[in-house]
Amino acid sequence: MHVLTPARVAELLDAYLLADYRWELDGEWRWIRIGERAPEVEAAFPGAHCFALLSAWDPYSVPREKAVNRREDAELHRLIAESAYNSRAAFSSATDRSWREPSWLVIDLPTQELDALGRRFGQLGTVAWDRGRAVRLRMDAAPPPGYEAFPCVDWLK
Repeated sequence: MHVLTPARVAELLDAYLLADYRWELDGEWRWIRIGERAPEVEAAFPGAHCFALLSAWDPYSVPREKAVNRREDAELHRLIAESAYNSRAAFSSATDRSWREPSWLVIDLPTQELDALGRRFGQLGTVAWDRGRAVRLRMDAAPPPGYEAFPCVDWLK
């Protein structure tokens, strides 16, 4: 298991909150923003109740070889496809594009399954929300001091 210091969790939280999150529909990349509603996603999937975005790249934001990331991403995609959840290609990136990682937008993936997949692929942060609600960041860590009641963040430990 990877151990993170509170300072590193705070640093990564700040980066995740500032990151760009996008998903693909009809050949166009559309925005998802932490703390805001996502009406385009919800309109594209009118019968859906909840939404999630997750990646298998760079566990705990520690860079690793692209070949390993691609293999893990293929495994995550296989698991999503086998589960019969509807999904779309997505990505997360720094606003300056200093890092970018493929992700998956998954429709009606229960939070418990999202958290299990996030842990399986070593993801400190995932994104989730219920229809009509603001997009939230889920952090698989304890909150660092001063971050306990951070808006739009769910702490899992």
